Amino acid sequence: MKILVIEDNRETADFLRDGLERNGHVVEIAENGRDGVFLATGESFDILIVDRMVPHIDGLAIVKLLRESGSRTPVLFLTAMSGVEDRVDGLDAGGDDYLVKPFAFSEVLARINALSRRPPLSQDETRIQAGELELDLIRHAARRQGKDLDLLPLEFRILECFMRNKGKVVTRTMLLERVWNFHFDPKTKVVEANISRLRAKLDRPFEYPLLKTMRRIGYILEPDGNTS
Repeated sequence: MKILVIEDNRETADFLRDGLERNGHVVEIAENGRDGVFLATGESFDILIVDRMVPHIDGLAIVKLLRESGSRTPVLFLTAMSGVEDRVDGLDAGGDDYLVKPFAFSEVLARINALSRRPPLSQDETRIQAGELELDLIRHAARRQGKDLDLLPLEFRILECFMRNKGKVVTRTMLLERVWNFHFDPKTKVVEANISRLRAKLDRPFEYPLLKTMRRIGYILEPDGNTS
């Protein structure tokens, strides 16, 4: 695979390059955010490894810019910022995984391999339709009844999860794992807060709600507006 590492610490960057190249990957290094965006938008990469604290353009802004431009290249944040809210911010910005420094290279390699196993979008998978809802996975655009929904990247990911499981109960644990990539409960209201924000855009401007709460179980998207 071709991997771009956006990391301003030369020792860390060289360590990653050496390890990745020994495992057969092609690696390019960007030492600041400006160069990282230039490379990421000008060349084709299979994976991006991004430090959050890089000069000129920080890691969160890099990923937001790439996602807004339509890039779906998997992003692994690799950073010393270790708090739960830091992880949420990284995934909210459009990151796919989050690993905290100091790290074991074997775990970096395992995370990269896991991201690479995600199937690429085929021509008929660039859109998801569920009743009156439509997602454009390339443009990161969402519509209901033909009207655009102004969703943040994390809200888009949550709605995509619901649409891929339309008519089925999606639990809080499922959302934490599939949207936030948390394999533990952070004991915060992060799921509930983001569901509330999504509902404000998905349901409140319309005649009837599509996203419903199953008390003590989870949530269910009924794209045809079934009220039974």
